[in-house]
Amino acid sequence: MQKSQPIWTKSFISLFCTNLSVFIVFYGLTATLPLYATGILNKTDQEAGLLMSIFLLSAIIVRPFTGKILDLIGKRRMLLFSLVLYLLCTVLYYFIDPFGLLLALRFLHGIGFSIATTACGAIAADIIPPARRGTGLGYFTMSTNLGVVLGPLIALSLIQAYSFDMLFIILSLLMITGALFSLIVPAHKQQNGAKAKRRMSFNDLFERKAVPVGFLACLTGLSYASILSYLSIYAQGKNLLGMTSSFFLVFAAVMLLARPFTGRLFDLKGPQYVLYPGLVLFIVGLIMLAFTNSATTFLLAGGFVGLGYGSLVPSMQTLAIQSVPIERSGYATATFYTFFDGGIALGSYIFGIIAAAKGYQSIYLISSILVCCVFLLLMILKPNKQDRKAADTVKKVESF
Repeated sequence: MQKSQPIWTKSFISLFCTNLSVFIVFYGLTATLPLYATGILNKTDQEAGLLMSIFLLSAIIVRPFTGKILDLIGKRRMLLFSLVLYLLCTVLYYFIDPFGLLLALRFLHGIGFSIATTACGAIAADIIPPARRGTGLGYFTMSTNLGVVLGPLIALSLIQAYSFDMLFIILSLLMITGALFSLIVPAHKQQNGAKAKRRMSFNDLFERKAVPVGFLACLTGLSYASILSYLSIYAQGKNLLGMTSSFFLVFAAVMLLARPFTGRLFDLKGPQYVLYPGLVLFIVGLIMLAFTNSATTFLLAGGFVGLGYGSLVPSMQTLAIQSVPIERSGYATATFYTFFDGGIALGSYIFGIIAAAKGYQSIYLISSILVCCVFLLLMILKPNKQDRKAADTVKKVESF
């Protein structure tokens, strides 16, 4: 009789809550710090943009080293350390006013974010049953998707009803809760009793087998930057600014509804059954966004983008992790996020230049072309289908 392989264990739920708190703080500050810089600190839009750029810069710099650090010190230890750093940085927003110090704080905050998210992803891959990793990582990524909606929603509501000081206090309390949840996550032993070597090599910075998928993730992040960084400005020009929150609500709702099915489809049929439809939906959503002139089309675009993009990222992350032995999951996760974060950072900068020269509509058309390129590259790479034994195991599992 096939033994049950549940995903929603106590450890998984605790890690889910920890990751959710990290991303609520991240997206909450992403949505409100530019307003804080321009409205409270009287800085320019360009200076406000530095707050996002320097955060991503530090995350990208640290990310390649994170896999080795997790290997040397331990995933759980580094998770706890990074959460303490992330929490302290969140608290310090309440006390720091000088813009130069705020930039330094954002740099440190990015380091904590980089290590925490890599550790969370690597530990999640360890505690999910191997045969159900596509489904499990799909569920786990829901914590990130919830952060996309809850972060801006909570943060914008707090500054409108109260103040930025209240925002920093609530986010700090939220991170305390997330850090406490992480204490429940057990430590995992190294596979085969292997000890990490202290000598640094290319394999300690990047996992070679995860680089091809990482490149696809980079192009996907590059395309998504057009939405993450410029949707509000684009919507304002279309007299749809009031619908921006609704866009992300639709975006998240369809992601959350589809995630259980796409993750299971990945495990049963293989990645191609999720990635190809996801890319098509993402392309359709971006094109609709480029030509939107009404609230209906704007929200429909949010649905298509949510279905497409929402199925791509966890599937690509799963592919990256499945390409390596379990003891290399930290390296694969770090490599994946290095490329993905790099794509978002690069897109945020490049699309700003393109929008200034050609208008905001052009960035969504260019983004759709980039996703078409991902589609073609994916056809060349031809990701392997899940082996039959793993798929049969999934079919026999009844407990979630």
